[in-house]
Amino acid sequence: MKMFSVAHKTAFVVDHCPYMSESSRQQVECDVLTKSRAQGVIPLAPVSKSLWTCAVECSMEYCRILYDVYPLNKLVNYIVSDSEFHILNSWRQEDQSTYELMSALAAVGPPNPREDPECCSILHGLVAAVESLCKITELQHERRTALMDTAERVANRGRIICLTNAKSDTHVRMLEDCIQETILEQNKLAAGSDRLMAIQQCELVLVHIYPQGEDTLVSDRPKKEISPLLTSEVHSVRAGRHLATKLNVLVQQHFDLASTTITNIPMKEEQHANTSANYDVELLHHRDAHLEFFKSGDLHMAGSTSRDSGLKETVTLKWCTPRTNSIELHYCTGAYRISPTDVNSRPSSCLTNFLLNGRSVLLEQPRKSGSKVISHMLSSHGGEIFLHVLNSTRSTLEDPPSISEGCGGRVTDYRITDFGEFMRENRLTPVSESSPDPSGKLAAERAKAQLERHTRYWPMIISQTTIFNMQAVVPLANLIVKETLTEEDVLTCQKTVYNLVDMERKNDPLPISTVGSRGKGPKRDEQYRIMWNELETLVKTHAGATDRHQRVLDCIVACRSKPPEEEERKKRGRKREDKEDRTEKNGSKDAEEKSWQDSERLKGMLDKEDQESEVIKDSPDSPEPLAKKPRLSTEEVQPPERAKGPVSLLTLWTSRITAANSRKHQEFAGRINSVNNKFELYQHLKDENGMDVHENGKASR
Repeated sequence: MKMFSVAHKTAFVVDHCPYMSESSRQQVECDVLTKSRAQGVIPLAPVSKSLWTCAVECSMEYCRILYDVYPLNKLVNYIVSDSEFHILNSWRQEDQSTYELMSALAAVGPPNPREDPECCSILHGLVAAVESLCKITELQHERRTALMDTAERVANRGRIICLTNAKSDTHVRMLEDCIQETILEQNKLAAGSDRLMAIQQCELVLVHIYPQGEDTLVSDRPKKEISPLLTSEVHSVRAGRHLATKLNVLVQQHFDLASTTITNIPMKEEQHANTSANYDVELLHHRDAHLEFFKSGDLHMAGSTSRDSGLKETVTLKWCTPRTNSIELHYCTGAYRISPTDVNSRPSSCLTNFLLNGRSVLLEQPRKSGSKVISHMLSSHGGEIFLHVLNSTRSTLEDPPSISEGCGGRVTDYRITDFGEFMRENRLTPVSESSPDPSGKLAAERAKAQLERHTRYWPMIISQTTIFNMQAVVPLANLIVKETLTEEDVLTCQKTVYNLVDMERKNDPLPISTVGSRGKGPKRDEQYRIMWNELETLVKTHAGATDRHQRVLDCIVACRSKPPEEEERKKRGRKREDKEDRTEKNGSKDAEEKSWQDSERLKGMLDKEDQESEVIKDSPDSPEPLAKKPRLSTEEVQPPERAKGPVSLLTLWTSRITAANSRKHQEFAGRINSVNNKFELYQHLKDENGMDVHENGKASR
């Protein structure tokens, strides 16, 4: 019964009664030459579309998107209703095109405002839509003839989209009752006919259109089941761009479509040929093109580029330069037809023409940092444009990674031992079909269920897990995957949780992997936060099995929510650590300043001693002394405040140089025999000339 979905048949019923000729009151400016208009020329007055024109344009846009994305097996039957119904096409594949529908609508023409409203009703078209849904399509006939023994598997489902101007909610309920009665009558006729099929399911989407500036008389209503055969939903929408947005959203919901916006498309400006500007183009395609995003969680959702489209979301992909050649082969995991949301805009037209000329464009995910990831490609095949999904993860075509040596890939830290244990626990053994089982399940079903439970959360790489690297968590990890838990199992799991709480209180280290991170890795509080998050994730995947599984999860949640005094104690500890870090930094700065002051003080002492040292004057009784620099002893070099603070670098260096130089030559005899670093010169002249020699070496006559 699931061979044909509701999307296989869609019957459009558009109201053609006189009240549909009323103005939508959304003005369209026709006078676009405001700057170059000559004087004296009267500007053109704005015009407004009728409700009929808005309904036809939006329904044609719905059909265009449908035919672009699904050229086959998604069929539309277009019906116009006034004093009678007018079926504009059939379920045949050759009638499924916008050209056929527009040609038929041109023949119908606009509503006649002078026609008698009492003779016109939307009911004529709705009854014809139900009768049309009972007719067999070519695909249904093919499947029925191919499966004669199981012809009941070919179901008949369909959808009716009605665009009208309803009078009230009571009028809407009357239309629903009429459709329900018609379905029952047509099913009775189909039971006795080979050319008709009974309707198993019908969806009614009633869109109430009213002019702008007026209050609606019909309220919105979500999907509601009228009967097992009929469901109904009501949308009350203002005519104009609001109606276009609503049908754009509906076509995405009805046919599993999604929106992708291509950003930063460079296009040359018409006025300035040497310059280019960046544009955005929104595309519609099948939802599976975003499947990898949903799996990996890298979904970059953004608001749609079209106006008044806040109801829908779009995935943003960035134009990637340089462009690629169609000759290049890319590993694609899927290709989906696309349809521009605003097909007549200049950016959409330029992009489609560019792609139809044989060019291909790579699309990348927008990222704030890191290397770019090219995830999609736009290219045309046979005159149709496809969005190709490129494999952005490890390709299955590459050589498999060598687990032992890592020669085939970048990942080498697989949980090889744990995987061997996992295989032993889930090893299949032969079993007789007659073996009784309390649950009544087959042995194969029980094996699949056990394998599913064991693999709900099972990281493959050591660096991606913390709890599976801890021996303390092994009892809980082995018990939580069981189908049922005993009271003893629950107590064991709770005891494991309490042991982890005790480890956190003692601040014990955890086996956190630091691969790919700089420094010492995360702090101890962050390590335990990662561990608790992973443990909660593991238990949550099994919490819905039984109440005892839920008790284990409640125990973890209760232990994670620490009392206020514990949080306050940790907060004070973190503040104390931060204060000590700041004190240590300030201390190092003070030491540097003090060493600089010591070096300046030492330099001042040396300059002062140079100035106070006296030069021996010329004497006729003595030879001219050699000009030697005064040598300072190690004691003089030391600053007087040495015991009060740290020794400066200049002091250490001076002491070392002085000691090294003193060992290279024989010390001056006078300096060795000096008293208080002073020596009396020319002592031998005292006896020969009878002169008094002063302590400073100067002779007085």
